Amino acid sequence: MNLSLAAADTMELGQLLQFLDDWLAIDHGPVNESLTRFVGCEAYGVESLRDDLARFTFLLGENDGEGLFSPRTPD
Repeated sequence: MNLSLAAADTMELGQLLQFLDDWLAIDHGPVNESLTRFVGCEAYGVESLRDDLARFTFLLGENDGEGLFSPRTPD
């Protein structure tokens, strides 16, 4: 399946993913507990979710791979 997004939509989606990543970077205690309950195991936590967000943001072309190919900057 091949999808294409308008540039404005791609940018907006990338900004949303970055917003979520920024939020998870500073307040992940309660979210991690909720995510563990939702997923049903501790193997997929906030850091795994942040890794996925970084990958999706990169694939959209909205960053240079920070958090994916290089360490994240300290928050």
